[in-house]
Amino acid sequence: MNPFTLKNKTILVTGASSGIGAETSIKVAEMGANLILSARNKKRLKETFAKLPKGNHQIIPADLTNLDDIQGLIKNIKEIDGLVHSSGIVRPFPIKFIGTKQINEMFDINYQGPVLLTSQLFRAKKINNGASLVFMSSISSQFPHKGGALYSGAKAAINTYSKTIALEYAIKNIRSNVVNAAMVKTPIFDEAQKAITKKMMDKHGEKYPLGFGSPEDIANTMIFLLSDGSKWITGTEIKMDGGLTAGH
Repeated sequence: MNPFTLKNKTILVTGASSGIGAETSIKVAEMGANLILSARNKKRLKETFAKLPKGNHQIIPADLTNLDDIQGLIKNIKEIDGLVHSSGIVRPFPIKFIGTKQINEMFDINYQGPVLLTSQLFRAKKINNGASLVFMSSISSQFPHKGGALYSGAKAAINTYSKTIALEYAIKNIRSNVVNAAMVKTPIFDEAQKAITKKMMDKHGEKYPLGFGSPEDIANTMIFLLSDGSKWITGTEIKMDGGLTAGH
């Protein structure tokens, strides 16, 4: 039997409307899984849904900064065998401009939302024994950058949360892992390139021995972590950076 198949597994993907979340949804469905797609933008969710192969898929729009939306999402889920948290934002805040508003904005989306959803899924007993959880994080959690105090902090917090899940739920063979990614060519990448010019982005790309990543690269690792092929892996942080930090 193929240990990497996801046939008959039900996987919830947050942030499924674009970028890594959308690509992961498509690739995971191609491996045989039934998908539950969630994000704030219903129109873009439908676009992702249209690209999925046939299966028992569904769309449940939700804003993870809204507790009512989180509870509605959980209510409409029967049970899941896997969860991919890819929703989040990247926004620089220089130290001297950090205030309560900026802290809440960054942590509500990148930390509080995923934590509340996951914890309440456990409380509602919607996560099956043997399930695999994967959180999309960043190498910024280990290698901070200027303007990234809040983003790096939120991702570091997610990494610790994931490890705690691994410890608490190993008894049920429920695994939790994190993907720490560097620069990936997503809509966020395009926005960053516009802000700093393509020339500057290309210069930064020279630091990557294998070049910038693609959503497909991340999706393939998600498939591995969701599958039984990784059943002895939990509480880890998988670094995906094209060799950027190999010498550090």
